[in-house]
Amino acid sequence: MFRDVSSCNTYNYGDALYWDSRYIQEAGGAFDWYQRYSSLRPFVRLYVPTSSRVLMVGCGNALISEDMVKDGYEDIMNIDISSVAIDMMRRKYEFVPQLKYMQMDVRDMSFFPDESFDSVIDKGTLDSLMCGTDAPISATRMLGEVSRLLKPGGIYMLITYGDPTARMPHLNRPAYSWNILLYNLPRPDFKRPGGGSSTKSYMEPIPITEKGTLPADFVLEDPDSHFIYVCKKGG
Repeated sequence: MFRDVSSCNTYNYGDALYWDSRYIQEAGGAFDWYQRYSSLRPFVRLYVPTSSRVLMVGCGNALISEDMVKDGYEDIMNIDISSVAIDMMRRKYEFVPQLKYMQMDVRDMSFFPDESFDSVIDKGTLDSLMCGTDAPISATRMLGEVSRLLKPGGIYMLITYGDPTARMPHLNRPAYSWNILLYNLPRPDFKRPGGGSSTKSYMEPIPITEKGTLPADFVLEDPDSHFIYVCKKGG
């Protein structure tokens, strides 16, 4: 299990100083990494009941939590390693009781007791850690904490650029007892070559081989698409 360099650059995305600097420069703005809630909504609504206590890891200044509250979600704890981002979001949502914000490193969430959450949503945070020089250790620490915090039957939803070759070795550890479903979601503006329409339903899970890889006949229509891993905790 090595560092995932497929979508990395020279920035240290696991460093709070990098993110503090970035959010200071982008003060007042909002940025949603990867897919927006409108695209992710069918998956979120299918696996995360609106009554769930949700943990949004690496929340940054994204709008997804706000959009989920507008969609009926009642209790979302948002954490981020950047104190700048957290202070900004606390002020922005001061009068939205469904949204709570705390500065925290996903590799150490010991503030929360075991089995504190029904669902954990991760939109790019594991990807950020996978770009660090200590990627395998960081990934193990983060995912161990996610597993600890999930209630039995709880859902860890990972939205990522990482295909099964890069992610399943980290996710499919016996210690987590996760049953994993995999989906592939093209970009909202994706158009098939030639203008044809696809008959494929993106709500159908992709069968994964015993080695945790994509089937040999699987065709990735959009090379810049995202994978969604739905990891259900056993017990």
